[in-house]
Amino acid sequence: MAGLRLGPLLRYADGSSATVWVEASRPCTAEVRCADGAAGTARTFQVAGHHYALVPVEGLTPGTATAYDVLLDGTRVWPLPDSPFPPSAIHTPDADGTVRVAFGSCRWAAPPADGHDPVGPDALDTLASRIARDPEAERPDVLLLLGDQVYADEVSDATRRWLSARRDLSEPPGSEVADYEEYTRLYYESWLDPEIRWLLSTVPSCMIFDDHDLIDDWNTSASWLADMRETPWWRERLLSGLMSYWVHQHLGNLSPAELAADPLYSAVRDTPDGTDELRAFACKADADPASVRWSYRRDFGRVRLLMVDSRAARVLDEQHRAMLDPGEADWLRTEALSDRGSYDHLLIGTSLPWLLPHLVHDAESWDAALCQGERGARWAEFGEKLRRAADLEHWAAFPNSFEELAGLIAEVGSGEAAPASVLVLSGDVHHAYVAEPKWRTGGPTSRVLQLTCSPVHNSVPAYIRVGFRFGWSAVARGLGRRFARHGRCAEPSVTWRKTGGPWFGNQLMTLTLRGRSARLRLEQARADGTLRTVEESPLTSP
Repeated sequence: MAGLRLGPLLRYADGSSATVWVEASRPCTAEVRCADGAAGTARTFQVAGHHYALVPVEGLTPGTATAYDVLLDGTRVWPLPDSPFPPSAIHTPDADGTVRVAFGSCRWAAPPADGHDPVGPDALDTLASRIARDPEAERPDVLLLLGDQVYADEVSDATRRWLSARRDLSEPPGSEVADYEEYTRLYYESWLDPEIRWLLSTVPSCMIFDDHDLIDDWNTSASWLADMRETPWWRERLLSGLMSYWVHQHLGNLSPAELAADPLYSAVRDTPDGTDELRAFACKADADPASVRWSYRRDFGRVRLLMVDSRAARVLDEQHRAMLDPGEADWLRTEALSDRGSYDHLLIGTSLPWLLPHLVHDAESWDAALCQGERGARWAEFGEKLRRAADLEHWAAFPNSFEELAGLIAEVGSGEAAPASVLVLSGDVHHAYVAEPKWRTGGPTSRVLQLTCSPVHNSVPAYIRVGFRFGWSAVARGLGRRFARHGRCAEPSVTWRKTGGPWFGNQLMTLTLRGRSARLRLEQARADGTLRTVEESPLTSP
């Protein structure tokens, strides 16, 4: 009899359809049955000895909530017997057009040792507990996970022991994951957490990777990549990371129509074992990153989300560095500008913040200039060492891309069809803040904000707190200008100021979007198992 190994995850949901992801213990037919009669089935596909299905559910009614069961070969496997949680349900969008978007990043999923969590209470666990206590109360319509859903390079003690039983950890890559099977261990550890498992079964989710999903500083520079390719273990790590990301995260980002038109998804499903097809795809993504698109668009009524790949889509040639390759940049521009009058809010999801503390921004721009040879070969060598040591790889480290995004936002936010807001949603930097840009000339009429929220569950060392607080200060701004002058850096087309934060802790931001109004709430997980609101404010008026 087939068993449920992982899931279910409710991924896509609109007014009439949804997708539910599961992993089964053997080949079988997965079925979702809803209390209101909506249903769907899918045969599992196989990758590396694992069996997965993404079940399309049709016949949902707009503006309703319906509980669902999961069956494998006709046997009910979800809800679990004696589950303490309410039934998992699919909620279709509210009739009044309200959209609630919760987001964050950086969830280290190591289980607490002896009941003590070394990095503090988990914001997603706490959100799950709150929803479970009152399933009819307000909840997110979608959860955006903005990177580092798993940590391939920082595993828990339990996973380290599991790895040591498989192979010799004195050989590279040591206690980091090495192959597809080891990646599946990370997803089991993260998504079998009872609260997380239930939360992801009942709140739709959109995901994008960041560096730790593969390795710290992934695609920092061309020389970094060349060094990694010299190691005996990197290729398998990369291919396995991309394959597991496609299976566990990327597929669920796509709508049923996009899945039906996806040739790789069809090829993997149509063969008894899709491992070779998926591995060939990962090899192509490694050899020619521009041939693959991980970015995607989702529309939630009159809210448009553009989730941008700011890791794999990079151009790393030092003289032509770009956060997005030309095809990716064209995609972002096209999706942002198409049918502008059809949305009231544009959300640009990028794991890495566009606007940073001023000192950090100037240091990254300065370092990018050094690495390009602005101050000669010796400074370029120093710049590369500093870039790797200090993680100087955000949008500011790609000055042309920073300016292109600023220009696109200004264009989107101008004219009669301008949305009420353009909001850049990011994580990565292990604290939260709100920053508002101002264009030196012209500029949009839409409200534009950088909203950064991280981590969901990770440590925040004291030096990070001190460094980022200082980075926003007037003294730091003056120091940053000296860096910029030394690097002969062009003045950015926007200035910006911090309007909220910095806040430190395990936390989530939630946007409530209704018509042309937008409201922001920041909540932090507390030791008593609750989420405490530390900031709530309107962003736009109706």
